[in-house]
Amino acid sequence: MSVVFARCLGALVMALSLQACSPEVALPNVTLEQARAEHEAGKVVMIDIRESQEHATGVAQGVVLLPMSQVAQRVAEIPKQADQPVLLICNTQNRSRAVTEALQEQGFTNIRYVNGGMSEWAKRGWPMVKPQDLVGPSKP
Repeated sequence: MSVVFARCLGALVMALSLQACSPEVALPNVTLEQARAEHEAGKVVMIDIRESQEHATGVAQGVVLLPMSQVAQRVAEIPKQADQPVLLICNTQNRSRAVTEALQEQGFTNIRYVNGGMSEWAKRGWPMVKPQDLVGPSKP
């Protein structure tokens, strides 16, 4: 794990509050509906980057749990190959968007973030499980 990546990720986290004032950078993203369909069809690895206390409120079945605070240390666990699409999801999309940008700067070309996030997932009443009931991989 590079020091440059860790610093970049830290800077992005701090800059989240300034995002609303900045022009949008076009980053690859998907709708919530598309994310659910691709995830449930097994076409993508979906990584929930919310923190552990947020995971406790419920997660999508089969999602990988990788808190944003651990991404820099565990970046090697994230699939990088182009033929293995990865979706990042957080609570709304702000953190997953920032991490998508940081990972792209590290050469990841297979990463997209999910618009809406788990808050919208929950509002729609879509299936959620507690982390201890998660079936499937809990980390990449």
